[in-house]
Amino acid sequence: MAEDNLKKHLDAGRYGSPKINPDEQREYLGTFRERCLLSMTIKEMRDKDNEAGLLLEIQKEPTARLLINGAISTSLQQRYMSIATKQNIDFTIVSDAVADNDSKIGLLVVADYAVNLPVIDVEEKYPELQKDDESEKPKEKSSFWNRLFK
Repeated sequence: MAEDNLKKHLDAGRYGSPKINPDEQREYLGTFRERCLLSMTIKEMRDKDNEAGLLLEIQKEPTARLLINGAISTSLQQRYMSIATKQNIDFTIVSDAVADNDSKIGLLVVADYAVNLPVIDVEEKYPELQKDDESEKPKEKSSFWNRLFK
């Protein structure tokens, strides 16, 4: 019994204290999925239309915090830090996050308690804020050969 406690103590000193769901915490910038109110991928952070969704979410939950991926560009970080400062909301730069592709999470709006929202992606949660790019593009004319050999 004493050896078991000693082994746990030594392992905690050597490897750090064990984490619950480490893969989930790595994906969600050090927090749990159940605490997330809104998420933005790095690609979504570059789109200015999504800032309105972020502002709406901040107004709904003024006690929330922002978690910003520390591996993204500093200009992108500064843009969202200034939004957080203007809205008087706390933010944290998560330095041990990764940003090896644009589909990784770049920003999270999180609460200190579990909210368990089914949809947290900004483009799914606020589709009305997205510009309809397809309606702006003119239809391409098909060539004579494409119409002939359909």
